[in-house]
Amino acid sequence: MPGGPALNCPSSYHDHVTLFPSTDLATLDPAKGSSAHSGAHSKPALWDLFCKVVDNFGDVGVCWRLAADLAACGQRVRLWCDDPSALAWMAPDGSPQVQVMPWPEHLSHVEPGDVVIEAFACDPPADFVRAMAAAPRPPVWINLEYLSAEDWVERCHGLPSPQSNGPGAGLTKWFFHPGFSSDTGGLIREAGLLEARGRFDREAWLRRLGVHLRQRERLVVLFCYANPALPQLVRLLADQPTALALTPGHAQAQVHQMALPPGMRTLDLPFLSQHEFDRLLWSADLNLVRGEDSLVRALWAGRPFLWQLYPQADDAHLVKSAAFLDRWLGAETAGQAAWKADLRCLWRAWNPANPPRDPTPHGTPALALPDVGHWTAGVESLRQGLLQQDDLSTQLLRFVGSRGRPAGSGESSLRRHPAGAAEPL
Repeated sequence: MPGGPALNCPSSYHDHVTLFPSTDLATLDPAKGSSAHSGAHSKPALWDLFCKVVDNFGDVGVCWRLAADLAACGQRVRLWCDDPSALAWMAPDGSPQVQVMPWPEHLSHVEPGDVVIEAFACDPPADFVRAMAAAPRPPVWINLEYLSAEDWVERCHGLPSPQSNGPGAGLTKWFFHPGFSSDTGGLIREAGLLEARGRFDREAWLRRLGVHLRQRERLVVLFCYANPALPQLVRLLADQPTALALTPGHAQAQVHQMALPPGMRTLDLPFLSQHEFDRLLWSADLNLVRGEDSLVRALWAGRPFLWQLYPQADDAHLVKSAAFLDRWLGAETAGQAAWKADLRCLWRAWNPANPPRDPTPHGTPALALPDVGHWTAGVESLRQGLLQQDDLSTQLLRFVGSRGRPAGSGESSLRRHPAGAAEPL
């Protein structure tokens, strides 16, 4: 069974780091703390961000990026998470304005902050919601939804949900939908990210990881769920020498059980921090990513990519996949460009039904890799369009301000601070 050498990464990626010392919740005071971005008479807003890890790392990955980016905008953030263990390798340096807190069932003794975000309808503890309802000035309550390109997202973004019963009776919860158009909440995009991408030295970064590409060798990053289409894709990639960089988990487990074609080798990656994972995607010739956080990072990387959505038993992922393709490539037509037709076929094969369906009477369509030049230009066109809309943190700050709870004491607090990054980009 072909494996691959583990990359020579810095030891900090392998060490378990205790990032966040325990906090006495009984003494937690939201009035404490300061911001390097605020003036002498300005108190930055306090955001409570709730996250439950369902499976994999996507939930906490999205929530950490958002928390760190809000902190870079001068805000204070408490990230309440039921399983923050992945942050030890995902964000080993933490963020000075973000506190990661355990998720207790009883939070009646904790005063809510100015803004409460429940990520992906995770339902904050009832005691905490009761405290929100009892506050003299209740916080802005936001339900941050999953990312989707479906049309209904634009209609639902920003809608109120008055709470008529339960611990939050009398409050209003607001739906906030990240998305790919100006009528949605946008995408996470740290200030300075694209400038750092432009300065990136691919060869130097790969050398630091101990990766030495051979002549004409293509670097493909594989970050996937278990995928029955993987053997077929690997055969397609045998058209030229390829180094297949495998992330921990499904990618390594599945590929290590396969017989690779001639000219293909594997590189086993360790768990990478988000900062380093971004650079991995910047380095690749092709990115095969999964879940919404890695999709967004692949978009900002600007390299050809395939996105595997989380397979759902009711095949809802197929609807989401088709909506994203249509928003990117336009409606499917008989006369569409060849690279678009190839990409649609490959994309659909990469996102099969769950469970996979039997082939149609006409057989399985022949798959081909899209023309790389057109594919790259198509990704760049998509990226440039997305750059025209405000990022998620900026839109959240504006939304909170419009609800009468400015993010800080001055009007300038509603705009992204030019310092812009939770860690050096």
